[in-house]
Amino acid sequence: MTMWTPDVTVAAVCEHQGRFLLVEERAKSSGEIVFNQPAGHLEPGESLIDAVIRETLEETCRHFTPRALVGLYRLEAANGKTYIRYTFTGTVSEIDPAYELDPDILRTHWMSVDELRHHTQLRSQLVLGCVNDYLAGHHYPLDILREL
Repeated sequence: MTMWTPDVTVAAVCEHQGRFLLVEERAKSSGEIVFNQPAGHLEPGESLIDAVIRETLEETCRHFTPRALVGLYRLEAANGKTYIRYTFTGTVSEIDPAYELDPDILRTHWMSVDELRHHTQLRSQLVLGCVNDYLAGHHYPLDILREL
């Protein structure tokens, strides 16, 4: 029997003056250019909070301060993988010139929710789903996360 091992990922919903921070990246599976929140995989031994701080810095050159959990999502992707995504919200700093964008990231953008709703190149339905949950007030205290 094969063991089911979903990929655990984290993402950051960063809103400033009605606009959301997104990364433009090339999808590894298709080579297409897609837009996503700063996001990535949890690394061994890393906490969820540390992972979202690290991923946001690597993908945007901005320091992220998590304030709340937006939600926990399960996605069955077209590639057959299952992703469990922890999405956080918080604040980001200005760009820190001491860092360079991760090589997979082409650039970053600030987009309005209307731009997101009409965008045809979102990485998955999670991008807009997480923003909609954020806008609906889904902000859970970080202390609900327990890492033992």
